[in-house]
Amino acid sequence: MIIFGTKGYLYQLAILTLVCGQCGNPSAHTLRKRVTKFSLFFVPLFPISTKHTTQCTFCGAEQKVTKEQAEQLLAHGAAGDSGQGQQGRPHQQQPYQS
Repeated sequence: MIIFGTKGYLYQLAILTLVCGQCGNPSAHTLRKRVTKFSLFFVPLFPISTKHTTQCTFCGAEQKVTKEQAEQLLAHGAAGDSGQGQQGRPHQQQPYQS
């Protein structure tokens, strides 16, 4: 008997100040990366899907972004960081339910 499936991980890459496209408010947005990995006997082996999103902390709207846009936002946020926030600082992985 072979047991296989997928497991999802959610990485919070940065917290950025952006103008929301949904509500129009300049607010904090979380930049997140969702990775789905193939698992065999409950051991995650390799990624099969990677998606990047931003989520507005004011209205909760979530928007998909490409990998290139995510890297650009991350670089822009790290360059604008004056040492007062957590921008660009990686967080621990948190599994999510898919």
